[in-house]
Amino acid sequence: MKIGIPREVKILEGRVALVPEAAGELVHHGHEVLVESGAGLQSGYPDEAYARVGVRVVPDAATLYGEARLIVKVKEPQPGEWPLLRPDHIVFSYLHLAAEPELTEALKNIGLTAVAFETVTENGELPLLAPMSDIAGRIAVQVGATLLHEPNGGRGLLLGGVPAAPRGQVVILGAGHAGGNAASLAAGMGANVTVFDRNRHKQAAMRALGPNVTGLHTYRSAIHDAVLKADLLIGAVLIPGARAPHLVSAETVAQMKKGAVIIDISVDQGGCIETTRPTTWKEPTFVHEGVIHFGVTNMPGAVPRTASQALSAVLVPYVLRLAGPDWREDPALAAGINVEKGEVVLSTIHGRGTGN
Repeated sequence: MKIGIPREVKILEGRVALVPEAAGELVHHGHEVLVESGAGLQSGYPDEAYARVGVRVVPDAATLYGEARLIVKVKEPQPGEWPLLRPDHIVFSYLHLAAEPELTEALKNIGLTAVAFETVTENGELPLLAPMSDIAGRIAVQVGATLLHEPNGGRGLLLGGVPAAPRGQVVILGAGHAGGNAASLAAGMGANVTVFDRNRHKQAAMRALGPNVTGLHTYRSAIHDAVLKADLLIGAVLIPGARAPHLVSAETVAQMKKGAVIIDISVDQGGCIETTRPTTWKEPTFVHEGVIHFGVTNMPGAVPRTASQALSAVLVPYVLRLAGPDWREDPALAAGINVEKGEVVLSTIHGRGTGN
């Protein structure tokens, strides 16, 4: 199999799908691996590092897409990349098609096979989504704590408080990898943290983080009341392959404290807070009803070295399986197929699933 690793072109996206050590593993197993020149630079990996492990460095995206059959990249193909794709390509990346109808139609029209990292499922887990969710959850708290600073338009609040000043109130929707990591970091900073999840075991796990963390069920009235008290609201809801449900309405956001902050990690699946919309690291925030909103769709792209290393470590086994002749018989990878032969395969895309 000829495997191609292109340079990411999404705004301020510095990750690379496979670091040199990971790409070298594929070469070791007999595959020909191509990398676009400069693909690893923002993650700290020059072309020479790839060449040393037997990867062929090609000068541009047209050459890479023209020669490779399996395209392994981080973010969904951008419009400028669509003309480079062919029907015989297998694209393996984050896709988030539930929030990308134009991309979905483009991939269908090309007729290729698109396998999404975020729906590859093994033993009930999402192994290729987990490391980026871990990072996004931590970034959400770091960014949120900074946006609460008055020069950034926030309430002028130190999230953990100090003697004679109260702790900040953090509300997190979802206790999965992203929400759990956000709760752990916020609790460690000293904030009062309330985490909502439907799963009692996850509620208990959140409570076990410390006496300043409470795990609650996702009753809409309870979410509403907590959000009105929140200094920092983090959305971390995921339904694999489907749009995230709106758990916080625009009316509730309008009643929040002025200068409060919303970080919606779910934004790449449509967002779980009604007023959020996608933003980029170039212009990461906007203000609605006096509340700062942060909706960057590639949050781990801010820490490309860490994120690329974490992603590569989990990707290699699945790329090796995907490069084999019988990969469609692999249940984990079969669950990852979103588009094939001009049709949407994953039934939950664009709201056709069972919802929450």
